[in-house]
Formats: sequence, C-alpha cells, structure tokens
Amino acid sequence: MAALELEVVDLGKRFGDFVALQGVSTKVAAGSFHALLGENGAGKSTLVKCIVGYQMPDEGAILVDRREREIRHPADADALGLGMVYQHFTLAPGLSVLENLVLARPRLPAVLDWAAERARLEAFLDTAPLHVPLDAPVATLAAGQKQKAEILKQLYLDRRFLILDEPTSVLTPQEADEVLGLLHGLTRAGRLSVLMISHKFREVEAFCDEVTVLRRGRYVGRGGVAELGRERMAALMMGSEALPEPPARAARVPGVTRLRVADLAVHDDKGVAAVAGMGFDVRAGEIVGLAGVSGNGQRELVEALLGQRAVAAGVLEVDGAAYRGSRAEIDRAGLASLPEEPLKNACVPQMSVADNLALRSFDRPPQTRLGWLRRGTIRARGRELIAAFQVRTPGPDAPIAALSGGNVQRAVLARELAQPRALLIVANPVFGLDFASAAAIHQRLMAARNAGAAVLLVSEDLDEILALADRVLVISGGRIVHETTPAAADRHTLGRHMAAH
Repeated sequence: MAALELEVVDLGKRFGDFVALQGVSTKVAAGSFHALLGENGAGKSTLVKCIVGYQMPDEGAILVDRREREIRHPADADALGLGMVYQHFTLAPGLSVLENLVLARPRLPAVLDWAAERARLEAFLDTAPLHVPLDAPVATLAAGQKQKAEILKQLYLDRRFLILDEPTSVLTPQEADEVLGLLHGLTRAGRLSVLMISHKFREVEAFCDEVTVLRRGRYVGRGGVAELGRERMAALMMGSEALPEPPARAARVPGVTRLRVADLAVHDDKGVAAVAGMGFDVRAGEIVGLAGVSGNGQRELVEALLGQRAVAAGVLEVDGAAYRGSRAEIDRAGLASLPEEPLKNACVPQMSVADNLALRSFDRPPQTRLGWLRRGTIRARGRELIAAFQVRTPGPDAPIAALSGGNVQRAVLARELAQPRALLIVANPVFGLDFASAAAIHQRLMAARNAGAAVLLVSEDLDEILALADRVLVISGGRIVHETTPAAADRHTLGRHMAAH
C-alpha cells in the first residue's frame, strides 16, 4: 500500500441558485496529514462529498495520483482507494467487529466461509497499527475502540486516502490523541494520506502538516500549520471580520448555592438508570463545567433539570426549595436554558423567529391584552432581540428553521437572556458552530456568570470547559467521578476519569 496524492482543480458545486463551492483548488500531498478548516457554510462538507462520490461537482476536476478521475458514485471512490470516517459511527452495533469488517467489503460470495474470513482478518491485523477484539459486539466497545474499528474497516478495504470528519468529537483526550497519533504514524510511513475536517486547533497543530481554509465556498488560503499559526488560520476563516475577543472573566467569589443535586437517579427511555447517585451544586457567579464522553447520562440529567424527564429518586433544589421543573418553578428560579439541538428541543421550527422569541412570555402583558395576542408588540420585541443578539435573519417573520445553526443558538439565547437570569443550564452550546458564533455564545455565557448567574455548562468539548469553567466535574456512568479546577486540571487525568479508568 502506498499513500495517494489528491488534488482538486477549480471545483464548483451549486444547489439551485446557491453556490456551495466556486473555483476551489488545493492539493493533499501523498503521505501528508492535511487539515480542512472553515466556518459553517464554508463548503467543507460539500467538497469532501464530491471527493468521495456522494455528490457530483458541476465543474472542475479531481486528480488522484496526478491522473484526472471521474467520481460519479461512492463505488468509484472505493475503487480508487478513497475512504471516509464520519463524525458519527457507521458500524452496526448488534454485530461483532469481525462481522462489520467482513460485511463492509463491496463484493461478497453468496455463502460466507467464516473460518476463512477470520483467518484473512487475523492476517490483516498482524500488520495493522491498531487492534480491536474481533469477536466483541460493537455495542460493548468504548468510543475509542469504535473509532479504531471504523479506521480498521477503511484500512481493511485498502483505502490509501482517508477523510476524517470531526473524528474526535466522541473521544476522550487520550483516545483522540491515540487515534490521531496512529494515523499520523501511517502518514509518516507513506501508507496513508489524511484530510481531516476539524474545529479543534489543538489537534490541527499537534498532528497536521498543512491546512487548507475555505470561506463561503471559496478557497482563501493554504500553508504549513507551523508557518500560519493559530491566529492566521482563524483570520483566514473569519475574513475581514474582527477576531472575537476571548470572554473576560471577572474576579469574584462564588455566592450562594443556586442549584443543588443530591443522590439523583434518572432513567433513560428504556427505563434503565442513566443517572445514579449523582450529587453536585452550582453557586452564584460561577460556571461549573460537566465534562464527559457522550452517552454517560448528560442528556437525561439536562432533561430532568429542565422538567422534560421524570426524576426517579433524589433531591433537586433551586435556592433551597424543592424543584421539579414546572413553568412556575422555572420562572420563580429565574432559570434559563440552552439545550442540545435547540431547533429540536427549544423551538417550534415552523413558527417565525419573533414568535419563537416570545415563547417565554407570549401569554403575558404587554404581549397579550385581555387574552388576545398583540402581534405588533411581539414583532417589535422580536426586532429588538434580533438586533441586540445579532441574529442574522431575513426578518422577524422568517421561520426559525430557515436560520443557520449558530443563529438559532443566538435566537434561543436572546429569548432566554432577555431578562437577567439567576441560573443558566446549557448543553453543548456551540456544537457544530462556526468560530464567530461559538465565540459570541461563549461571551454571553461569561457575561451571565460575571453578572452573578450560576451556570451549569454540560459539554463534550474539553477545550470549551477548560476555557470557561471555574470548576470542572467529570461524569462517567451517570455519576460524578472527579472534580478539579481548570488551573489544576491535567488532560490525561481528566481523560482517564471520562473513560472510567
């Protein structure tokens, strides 16, 4: 196996009147580890989908090892040795690793000789740089092992050019460094070329040789990672917009306990305990960051705190009073929230931006009078919040589903923070968002903390937690297993606790 060189020349792609890519050209050298950067809507996903055959470019050329190739279908990319590892796992959880690897082959006999297939896979694993137990059901594997199995699948299928789409979003820091380190070793050995889409500058700086930056569907720059540096890469992504300032943390001593959780138990959708014996508190004027790998009870915890899921046992208190998440209790507590996937969990997609901004108070004066909605008042208030929180929308009457992810987040924050709040619960608030939107939301969270709010930040992004939190808690298996401060935190220690080691 030898690594492939890949080049795109003047690539263009349109969807109706929308230009997703225009004149994009770049090259990934054979045996290199290359990063593809850009904000939301920059064209990164469209570009890699054209490379692996999920979409056909309208113009331009794709060259593999300096020969122009027409890639009309994923099978064409497979035949050329091009593969992709997606952000979310594509393995069948009910099957073993061996079964997943065998069934991934493009051509299979009518009757499988499983003994021969096992012998072939064991011979392959003897030469592979990473190992996963063949007979283990995928559902029993840790996230890092699943990601290794995804990569093994690509190597078993003789991929020599691998595209990684946000490959570490579900991994602990150790797992992320191990997986990327193994791939980096393969590039150095000349066996593989890697093109990685990532928003984590730390990983780009640690593992990538070169970077290509897209902005609004156009190529805007390329160069060595060390040569460009973090500030220049961010500037290329942002264009003429000023780089957002990091959120300023006001010096203050945390105040009274706003949220108290003790011996909490919450069940998942199947009635199995997702949170068990959990306890922590959040005080006024502090951000408590809850770090953990996805699937360790975070979603169920947040839903219980917001009154969307029943509490099986334990204590929930806000300002010393029992709390169960009713609207009256939420109002009395001054609680605001930004749940994960806000378009799904905090909005009515078909309703207008103005109407969504009014969901907290639509049935109260001045937005109602004698039981009737005052449409003019709702629309005027919507315009005020859109301007104050810089929500990019065609207008207050546009359906909120038409907004980008970052602008949906801004709209929900506008609604939740329109009035001073004492308690704020947010979950993965910038997941999948561009650089500018993420920075703006982080500034809003820090401003709420500086104004005296108690903030619970639930995030799978350890960098985000270390940048914002005053205290760091680690959740694993539905329990708090570690507590520290960002100043005293060690990534490897946090990772071990996140993986329950």
